Amino acid sequence: MIFALREVLGQPAVKLWHKGHHVEDCDFIVLPGGFSYGDYLRPGAIARFSPIMHQVIDHARKGGYVLGICNGFQILTEAGLLPGVLLPNINRRYICKQVHLKPISTNSLLTSKLDSNKAYQIPIAHGEGRYYAPPSVLEELRANDQILFKYCDAAGNITEAANPNGSVDNIAGICNKERNVFGMMPHPERACHPMLGNTDGYDLLASMIEKILV
Repeated sequence: MIFALREVLGQPAVKLWHKGHHVEDCDFIVLPGGFSYGDYLRPGAIARFSPIMHQVIDHARKGGYVLGICNGFQILTEAGLLPGVLLPNINRRYICKQVHLKPISTNSLLTSKLDSNKAYQIPIAHGEGRYYAPPSVLEELRANDQILFKYCDAAGNITEAANPNGSVDNIAGICNKERNVFGMMPHPERACHPMLGNTDGYDLLASMIEKILV
């Protein structure tokens, strides 16, 4: 993510230590993927209590932008900044491969510049990425246009076969009601430069940066 922000997008990026107590006037906070605390207990459950999370939560509640990718998404749900939970993949196995995403809502910082008719190829790498929320929460997500991405096939068809982890309703990414906190399991930062063999993630990250600069 640091490479994507600094080298690809040309933006200043500050590393915030998880035991720190300041977000250093950052405009946008990114909780990257990884396996915080070895994913013991539940992915993100321990990291949610890292000291810096007090400032991240405060930043979000004041309207600041926050993006969680993979483990970052899990941390945001554990912290209550996003609804739902991330459960073990339906096949109980770790999955690392390219998948396709279809933008569902273009009314967000991350998706406003994306083509809703395009299937974006973005990699995933997780063992517990199955998004779940009860029916009442799903209804709310749909009503508020909070579903950002769904898993689809290369032609953009949202099907059960295209769902890599069993996520309810093929959901791959969401935002909060206020539209300033975003979470997604796929890794756009791993698909942002030709040397990575895929540049579909660039559009998503560039949309984010362009909106902030405007």
